[in-house]
Amino acid sequence: MDPAREALVARLARFPVERYPVQHAITLFHLGSLDADAGDAATALEALTAARRLFADIPMRLEEAKATVMLGAAQRAAGALDEARESFTVASGALAELDQPVERAAAVYNLGLVLAELGDGPAARAAWASAGELFGDAGRLAQAAAAAREQGASLLTSGDPAAALPLLARASELAEHAGDAAGLGAAANVLGLAHLAADDPAAAVAAFRRAVGAFPRSTRPAEYAMAKANLALAYERVGDLPRARLTAGQALGVSGAAAAVLDQAGLLVARHGGRRDQDLLAVLDDEGRDAWVTLLREEMVRLVELRDEDRRAGMGAFLAGVLRPEAAAYDLAHALWEVVLEQPEAPYRRLVAAVAEAWAELPEPEADRLHAILRSALARFPMPQWQRLAASLAAAATTAGKPAQW
Repeated sequence: MDPAREALVARLARFPVERYPVQHAITLFHLGSLDADAGDAATALEALTAARRLFADIPMRLEEAKATVMLGAAQRAAGALDEARESFTVASGALAELDQPVERAAAVYNLGLVLAELGDGPAARAAWASAGELFGDAGRLAQAAAAAREQGASLLTSGDPAAALPLLARASELAEHAGDAAGLGAAANVLGLAHLAADDPAAAVAAFRRAVGAFPRSTRPAEYAMAKANLALAYERVGDLPRARLTAGQALGVSGAAAAVLDQAGLLVARHGGRRDQDLLAVLDDEGRDAWVTLLREEMVRLVELRDEDRRAGMGAFLAGVLRPEAAAYDLAHALWEVVLEQPEAPYRRLVAAVAEAWAELPEPEADRLHAILRSALARFPMPQWQRLAASLAAAATTAGKPAQW
């Protein structure tokens, strides 16, 4: 048994309902809430129903209303939508009488979710509008953003992107002001979809890029991949196929991506031929140098997760691009080293090995020129970083069968 749950069960035994009704009811409420959070809806329903009944008998009206909100959440999780609608409706009325605007807003917001699942879009949107106003008046910006996002997403789903756009733009701004990165990413992603539906792909690109920035690949891989796949669609719609293919490939490289996201990104790549190495170089050429580190970071993180031979091939294609006559070779090499140096130890070593192996496979004139470029770019870094990279490259080159001084 979970230690927290075990402690609550033991507390119930210490406070029998006949002698300690208040303590017993409070413990039941916490036990039901814990079970609901753990996804055990059936057990949560039993505890929360009992807690609400006890709070009503004592009486403790505020606690009864809060237990009714939690009961509604458990009923929704269990698929008992009509019962959940009743619970949230009753709770919101009681919380209004008790002058508890934030708790009332939460009940109304959840009522909107239930109404949407029941297929009553207009009533759901009215509930979210009311919840958003209550949250906003109380200064709860993240929650107000969530209400606006749900309202806007519902309008988009109903086929009215024009009405959805201002709500989703407001949801994005509120989430950003609240410092809610996940909320910003979710709102910006739906905003991008609304712009696509309104046939404004350029605005969709801006929204999806904002969503990608709000979803770190390391901590929210599924959401990152989703936003990347949608961004690829927007690039496709504006006719920027190199960026579309490159971005779709980055979505495909996320191991935690949902199947639908992988399908969407894979279909885009299949619709348009082209070579990934050429796409990366085309985008780098088109972007200002200030963007190179960001672009390379996303690609190097993708390469890290590939098989050794695929990583070596991808690195070799990039290094071949560094050697192009028109390339800003030293700046590209510097950007590469900057990205490599910021990696944790294991990815760092994989990327260094890929550089050394790809270099070792080049014919002599190209290998000598690349060696000179990479060494020169190293010299731009502080001595500890330079020495670390040089030592790592020397060891990797020896392993690749082509010892060299870096």
